[in-house]
Amino acid sequence: MADSFDLGEPPAAATPYRVLARKYRPQTFRELIGQDAMVTTLGNAIKRDRLAHAFLMTGVRGVGKTSTARLIAKALNCIGPDGQGGPTIDPCGVCEPCRAIAEGRHIDVIEMDAASHTGVDDVREIIDAARYAAVSARYKIYIVDEVHMLSKNAFNALLKTLEEPPAHVKFLFATTEVNKVPITVLSRCQRFDLRRISAEQLAQHFAFVCREEGVEAEPEALMLIARAAEGSARDGLSILDQGIAHAGLEGGGVTADAVRQMLGLSDRGAVRDLLALVLAGDSAGALASLRRQYDYGVDPQAVLRALLESVHGITLTKVGTADDPAQPAEERAARHEWAAALSFPALHRLWQLFLKGHDEVAKAALPIEAAEMALLRAIHAASLPDPGELAKQIASGKLGAIGAPAAASGAPAPAAAAAPVAERPAVPADFPGLVTLLEDKGHFAVAAQLSHGARVVRYAAPELILSGSRPMSADTLRDVADALKSVTGQVWKIALEDAPGAPTLREQAKADDEAKRLAILDTPLVRAAFAAFPEAELESWPGKRSMA
Repeated sequence: MADSFDLGEPPAAATPYRVLARKYRPQTFRELIGQDAMVTTLGNAIKRDRLAHAFLMTGVRGVGKTSTARLIAKALNCIGPDGQGGPTIDPCGVCEPCRAIAEGRHIDVIEMDAASHTGVDDVREIIDAARYAAVSARYKIYIVDEVHMLSKNAFNALLKTLEEPPAHVKFLFATTEVNKVPITVLSRCQRFDLRRISAEQLAQHFAFVCREEGVEAEPEALMLIARAAEGSARDGLSILDQGIAHAGLEGGGVTADAVRQMLGLSDRGAVRDLLALVLAGDSAGALASLRRQYDYGVDPQAVLRALLESVHGITLTKVGTADDPAQPAEERAARHEWAAALSFPALHRLWQLFLKGHDEVAKAALPIEAAEMALLRAIHAASLPDPGELAKQIASGKLGAIGAPAAASGAPAPAAAAAPVAERPAVPADFPGLVTLLEDKGHFAVAAQLSHGARVVRYAAPELILSGSRPMSADTLRDVADALKSVTGQVWKIALEDAPGAPTLREQAKADDEAKRLAILDTPLVRAAFAAFPEAELESWPGKRSMA
């Protein structure tokens, strides 16, 4: 009976699969991509033995904060293959401290997740243990991930030890929200801001990973993944892992179309067709194209985002930036064609319209309907003439007074159809005349402000430069500009200049009145009157102005 239970040799234990983000975690500083400035600083500090007692790594998720902390721990505790080495920016990776730290089992490198150890008791354990020397390593190192999650009391308890730790202790903190870390902690740490990794660097890294994994991948697919990662190596590797799984066992590799489908991105060809329909003013065709992509499962917000990317790319092409090598040849050709045909104002207007539509779709209860309305608005705006060109046509007489095209025959429009144009007064030749004109047209408050507070540096209509030694508020300057445009029909340049300027009109009037008063007091008749009546006062005289 015993033989009936003999099942033969037990199967060999399968090696558990490790996701790419863990398998390709940097093991040396050379493998840490996109952080050259930090690596240089740390290398120089180690060479000169100028190591801080606490480091803070901050940045978005997936750029290498925790990996950097572990690399620093290896760099400080590496003893080299022969066991005689010291701290180095290039840890050997083969000595016992290096291997133990990489495997997360070194007794003197304590890694703590602050999200699950937030209290003061957890920090008190660190403080008590920090007094004792390292068991086997050169330094006892505490790596605290997401340090901003510690409570206020925990931070306060850590301050004294963090400021003056024992010589054998190093603190390595990592956080994605450095603004939540108290300034008292920041001031005790040497801070490194890890940069977002560029899409080009991520694409190169993903190509290396694909070669190591024996997987074929289109360059465009890797660039799409890199852009979707938004600067995070971990996010990108997770997407690449998904893309490899999506490719299946057929050996077709990771393709751009598969990545777009997987990420829900809009097809570039469909986006080009949609943008062409919008620019052509084909409302029915544009709505049908949008609905077709929607039926394929593309998010309406992704369509608007793709349109924004296209307009941005066309604008960059128009200003002369280099083509993106990851873009298909058809995409580059279309951008060059549109860049030659569209003006900068038209591109800026499209950008604003699509951006507004993107925000509306993100908040709308009916996203596809909101996207359709955004496209219709863009189509309507695309059919309107450029404001600058419209002004030129009006000035040249190609458009009638009410904005309608002039008759093809060239005959003048009937007088009844033309909007009456009010006669505007001539612009005064001097500043006092301008103030008088404002008073005549009913702008009494603005006229009073100019009379009492404006020291004129230069008057050359339609330009008015006032002295900054007696500045006016921005609201006052805006009121003056509006009033002047209203009475003269011209746009005025109102500015302040650091110059003394002429006296105000009120000061000039007072000086003129004082001169007249002194002249009258100096006449023989008035002198005789004051001699006879010493306490008399001169109340009024010819030409005296009211100073109210």
